[in-house]
Amino acid sequence: MRLTVAQALVRFLAAQYTERDGRRHRLIAATWGIFGHGNVAGIGQALLETGGTGPGAMPFLQGRNEQAMVHAAVGYARQSGRLSTHAVTTSIGPGATNLVTGAALATINRIPVLLLPGDTFATRPADPVLQQLEVPYAGDVSVNDALRPVSRHFDRVTRPEALIPAALQAVRVLTDPVQTGAVTLALPQDVQAEAYDWPAEFFAERVWTVRRPRPDRAELAAAADAVRRAARPLVVAGGGIRHSAAQDSLAALAEATGIPVAVTQAGKGVLPHGHPADVGGIGHTGTATAAALAREADLVLAAGTRLSDFTTASATLFQNPAVRFVGLNLDPYDAHKLAARPLVADAREALDALREALAGHRVDAGYEAAYRQEAARWEARVDRAYAVPAPEEELPPTQAQVLGLLDRLVDGSDILVNAAGSLPGDLHKLWRARSADQYHLEYGYSCMGYEIPAALGVALAAPGRPVWALVGDGTYLMNPTEIVTAVQEGVPIRVVVLDNHGYASIGGLSGAVGAEGFGTAYRFRASDGAYTGDPLPVDLAANAASLGMAVIRAHTVRDLREALAEARSATRPTCVYVQTRTPDTVSGPPPAPAWWDVPVAETATRKAASRAREEYDRQAAQRRRHL
Repeated sequence: MRLTVAQALVRFLAAQYTERDGRRHRLIAATWGIFGHGNVAGIGQALLETGGTGPGAMPFLQGRNEQAMVHAAVGYARQSGRLSTHAVTTSIGPGATNLVTGAALATINRIPVLLLPGDTFATRPADPVLQQLEVPYAGDVSVNDALRPVSRHFDRVTRPEALIPAALQAVRVLTDPVQTGAVTLALPQDVQAEAYDWPAEFFAERVWTVRRPRPDRAELAAAADAVRRAARPLVVAGGGIRHSAAQDSLAALAEATGIPVAVTQAGKGVLPHGHPADVGGIGHTGTATAAALAREADLVLAAGTRLSDFTTASATLFQNPAVRFVGLNLDPYDAHKLAARPLVADAREALDALREALAGHRVDAGYEAAYRQEAARWEARVDRAYAVPAPEEELPPTQAQVLGLLDRLVDGSDILVNAAGSLPGDLHKLWRARSADQYHLEYGYSCMGYEIPAALGVALAAPGRPVWALVGDGTYLMNPTEIVTAVQEGVPIRVVVLDNHGYASIGGLSGAVGAEGFGTAYRFRASDGAYTGDPLPVDLAANAASLGMAVIRAHTVRDLREALAEARSATRPTCVYVQTRTPDTVSGPPPAPAWWDVPVAETATRKAASRAREEYDRQAAQRRRHL
């Protein structure tokens, strides 16, 4: 079958499928692209030939920013349970390097996405060519090599026949639940257009089984014994529970044993709000209930989590001298963290096996009653943060009140997308997830600008469901470009812009570490040169309208309540814009219940920094190595 390399690659990708639990999914559901001289005549022409929606076709999605296209693909893949994803094609040069941030986000979060950047000529007919990076010590390096450290697999296809092993390896990694992440196939522009006689078998349908490894019997026995011996066990559930579709298995274990379950940002929602074992988010942005349980726990079952610093409170959270860990994870690298007893297996298989091994075992009734009582107290604090006293109806809302209004509006079909700023902390503490996939937080990379394109990807994967992108003004300004794509494709995402005139999250952190909010406000310069003048006259609502969205401006709590309801029922992309009010100690969210290590200047002339260093030294003294 004589085809160009680009035509062969697109035809091959259209025939790849995943299968798990007897259900088949198309691996590459569509390809995003922005065309330039490095891919227009190769991948672009191939996509033109295979356009449409049939089984062998490759649907095309037109993007506006290369990083945003990756974010959209990640949103789609996460919503699809990592069983289906998108490819992203770019030209050479800046189009390719714009992929780096998105690739890092995908790899850190273990989400599959296929990157197809154009590359400079393999045959070097002219040297250099437009947008080529010249490296004096290496003739075979291009800007695409910047993608190597942020890709789980990288290959450069410099000969047509090399595509066969390269494509097969790329799909192997994409469908491997341990190794998955960003996969990059760099495609020199001359090779893309070169024809070759391909074996027909290369284009046959292939089904890649996403495996569910069962736990080793000895590891399972050791884990069950550790749980039985523990007086105050705690489950820390991460995103691996969701990726494995192990929510029901986790709930069954918690119900059978009475062990409380705290959740990471990626794991929130794996138990629905109101489940008797749910004690909320854990770590720096979590609940006081979960933090107290973690400090006293003598056994922590870390299930499907990377145990990042936000989860462990920078190694200060688990303070019981007797605490030990069981690392339930598909990846041995994560399963051994904190000197854990490893339980290397698929989360669903391991949780089911552990429940059977613990048959008849239940935690002490007093322990169970106590944590449920504390969880109820926390819910009362959430109610207070969400509350809108009558006099505040005509005031701008606090950020917590915005979430409270959404809380009363949505049901289990809604999906909330967020990634950065102060919202992740408030959401982790306060949000009441009603379904397993409602809470879509990207917090492995916490990338500003993820929310809007990711919401588009989520909506493509979950048509008909209300999808909300919650963004601050700083995040909106980073990456609003895919609003245009949502308008073009008729995807009715809801974008809620909370304008607080700056990088408010980092402004708060800056104040806490003695940097006094320096450089974090969106304001004019004052006479002393600092950004402390009037707010900038930037109209984000007008900007969203100029990109094609329907826009609803809300000035008060009353306005916002009506605006959110209108947006939820909208059939076109809609933006709700509101300027938030600085919370006070009554209506604001509860403070962080656990520390986060951000080093403070050891010497300084300003008193704020000196005071912050004293507090830093006090907190850092609580760090410990779990050996």
